[in-house]
Amino acid sequence: MKPAVIVLAALSLAAAGAASASDRLSDMDYLKANRCLGIAAGLNMTDTASLNALLKAQGRSRSEPILLRGQDELGRAKREAERTGYKERLNAELNGPCMAYMSGAGAGGKETPTAR
Repeated sequence: MKPAVIVLAALSLAAAGAASASDRLSDMDYLKANRCLGIAAGLNMTDTASLNALLKAQGRSRSEPILLRGQDELGRAKREAERTGYKERLNAELNGPCMAYMSGAGAGGKETPTAR
C-alpha cells in the first residue's frame, strides 16, 4: 500500500510542476509568436495588443540570442508580408497557427500572464 501512495504523491508533484512550467512558452513558440507579430505588422493589422503583451511578458526570461533571433524573425516576416504574392498564404498563417498567440494564450491554449 505504501508504494502506491508514494507513486501517487510523486505523480501529483510532477503534474503541479508541469502546470507551472507550461505558462512559459518554449523558445520555438516565442520565435513563432514574433513571426506572427511581423506578419500582422506587414499586413497592417491594427489589433496586436495581446500579441505585443505576450511577447513582452515572455521576453523577460529569454536569453540574448533568443531575443535577437526573435527580432530577426519579426523583421523577416514583416518584409515577407510586404511582398506581393505572399499575402494569401500569410493571411492563412495569421488566421490559423498565429491565433493561439494572438488570443493572449500560449501555444497550448493556456492563458499566459501579461504585463499591465
